[in-house]
Order: sequence, then C-alpha cells, then structure tokens
Amino acid sequence: MYSSDATDKIGNYRWVICALLFFATTINYVDRQIIGLLKPLLEKEFNWSETHYSYIVSAFAASYAIGYFIFGNLIDKVGSKIGYTISIVFWSIAAMAHAFVKSTMGFGITRAFLGLGEGGNFPAAVKAVAEWFPKKERALATGIFNSGTSIGAVAAPLIVYWMAGSFGWRATFIITGALGFIWLLPWLWFYEIPSRQTRVSRAELAYIHGDDDNDGPTPEKLPIRKLLGAKDAWVFITGKFLTDPVWWFFLFWLPSYFSSNFNLDLKTPGLQVAIVYAATTFGSIGGGYWSSWLIKRGLTPVMARKYALLTFALLVTPILFVRLATDISTVVAIISLAAAAHQGWSANLFTIVSDIVPKNSVSSVVGIGGMMGSAGSTLFPFLVGFILDHYKLTGNLGTGYNLIFIICGSAYLIAWLFIHLLTRKLRPS
Repeated sequence: MYSSDATDKIGNYRWVICALLFFATTINYVDRQIIGLLKPLLEKEFNWSETHYSYIVSAFAASYAIGYFIFGNLIDKVGSKIGYTISIVFWSIAAMAHAFVKSTMGFGITRAFLGLGEGGNFPAAVKAVAEWFPKKERALATGIFNSGTSIGAVAAPLIVYWMAGSFGWRATFIITGALGFIWLLPWLWFYEIPSRQTRVSRAELAYIHGDDDNDGPTPEKLPIRKLLGAKDAWVFITGKFLTDPVWWFFLFWLPSYFSSNFNLDLKTPGLQVAIVYAATTFGSIGGGYWSSWLIKRGLTPVMARKYALLTFALLVTPILFVRLATDISTVVAIISLAAAAHQGWSANLFTIVSDIVPKNSVSSVVGIGGMMGSAGSTLFPFLVGFILDHYKLTGNLGTGYNLIFIICGSAYLIAWLFIHLLTRKLRPS
C-alpha cells in the first residue's frame, strides 16, 4: 500500500490515460452539440417546428440508448482499447455524414447513427478509470474526463457560429467530425491496461491496485439478466434514467431558449451558452474532488458518493425559481449553477458504479444505465416539444420553459432518494 504522500514518487502515467479520456469526451460533446447550436439556422432552411426538432433529438437519444447497451457489453468482452476505437470511428463518420443530408429525415438518420456510435464513450471511459485508478482517485479522474463534456460544450458555441458563418454549416460538420480520427493516433499508441503497459513503473502499478484487496475475489462476469436483478446495478440505472433527460434539455434547447426568450440573434446566444458550460467544468472536477476529499476524511467510498450526490441534487433546485428572474444575467447564473451541479452529480454517479460493481461488469452496468438514461432522454424531448409548441401558439413561450425548469429542478432529489434507499444495506466498501 502507498500513502498519499508517496503518490508523487510512483509515477503519473495514469493521468496520461485520464487526459486521453478527457479529449475523447470533449470531441464527443462537440459532435453532438452542433445541431443544437445551429438549430435557429437549420430550422429556417428546413422549416422545422419544435416538434420536428424533438423528433431529431429523440432519434439521437433512442439510438444512443441502444449504443450504450451494445458497447457496454462489447467493451467488457473486447476491452476499452478496441471498444473505444470502434466507437469513435463509427461516431466520427456519422458526424461528418451530416454535411451531406438534404432533408429533415436525413438529419434524423444521421443523428441516429451518431447516437449509436457515441454510446460507447462513457462505458469505455468509466471502465478505463476503474482499471487505471484506485478508488480514492476514481471520482477525481472521472470528474476530469467528464469535464470534457463541459469543455466541448464551451468550445462549440465559440467556434461553431464562426465556422458556419465562414465556411457554411456543412463544412462545420465535416471539420468537427474529423477530430475523432486525429484522437485515435495517441489512443492507439499510448493506451493499454496497466498490467500490459510497459511505460508504467512497478510502484505505480502497485498503487493503482492498492485497494483491490477490499473487493475480495473477482467473480465471473454476470450475464445481463442477472445484472438487471442486482440492486447494485439499479443505483446507477435509476440515477441515469431520472437525471439524464435534464442534461439533454440543457444541451439541445439552451441556445434556442436564450434566442427566443431574450430576442437574441443566432450568434449572440453563443456567449450565454459558453458561460453556462464553463461553469460545468468546475462542477465536474469539483464533484470528483469533493467525494475524494470525503474519503480522505474517513467516509467509505459509497457514503462519500452519496453525500456528494445529495450536495449536487440540492444545488440544482434553484432552477425552480428561474421563472422569477427578469434579466438574462440572473437567468444565466441560475442555469449555470444547475448545469454545474449536474456535472458534479454525474461524476459521482459514474464513479459509484466502480465502487459497488466488479470491474469485469462495470462497462456492462454503465451500458445498461446509459441505455435507460437515454430512454428517458428519448421520451423527454417529446414532452418538451409538445409543451413549447403549445405555449408558442398561445404567445407565452416563457411559461412553457418555466414548466420544464420545474421538472428539471425536482428530478435530482427524487433520484437521490431512490439511490439512498437502494444503498442502505450495501456492505461498506
């Protein structure tokens, strides 16, 4: 066993792996967010209603759910290196294919293929963290790579509008889609599991596996039907199903929200959206640090994750009152807090899987949970589209958004209550 004081002497190759996961996640979110940023432009060119747009978003969400399930199971069989490679090649090709569609149906099809490929990102990344980090560092590592969702969301508004204005929206899809192929080069060169990675020192290898003795003998990988019957798996599944739809709402509707509620043009919302997602970077890394700090203070990993999850569930609730704000600065501040809290929540939700599930089933459970989260995200856009179209007809679109924010602000506390009930009798980890 190695003390925390010795960690600077044992090597840091595991953080190289974390950096690779961070950049892949950043690319993942750049590719998926572009359509939300270009929505005001594309809906004019293709004559989309809010309901049409909800169909396109749901096509992505439905296939993303399938992709999560397929890749979750595949990655536990073939490993993170091969599984991640297949995933990013698939989604990068799909992202570039958006440039060649000429109809609303075409966008639905390409979004579906993009979702299928992108479903492999988090199962592979969470499994890689479980392989490369001891429990006391997993939440921080997860928070760092998960902050790629924030960085991607920050970078996209700042560059997409400029690229679309300079080169056209079709070229924008091609350029951003090609980023995945660039990432593949260092991934294939640097990544391998710790026991087969010659660049890792013996000291760092021992440190990585320093708390594996708490896990007991490694059981055989459970089949899907048994995982679905395991209470441990439903901790993650429930959390994803109830809260993923909120994040997807932030991702796909915020540019349109700022544009329609504050009479901003196509290019101006980029600043507000960038501020929101800049805040989420701090939420993601801070969320990982918070539960890691609680572990150092003596809490078990599971208890530390639960306290952290409750903290961030409470920090989301101010979004319930966004309807009372009358100026855009206050609205941006409230939504920024909620989005940052979501990322802190997400970092700990992903990490708790590796705390309570055997390593050889982590990717499968993440896949199942991600599929259920995407299922919720598939259904939620239909509700969002219906509400917004209804209130748009009445000339009171702001009321529609306020109703949606009430739903968003309540979801996390409900999810935490379920997680608490499911983990009350879990053995200490």
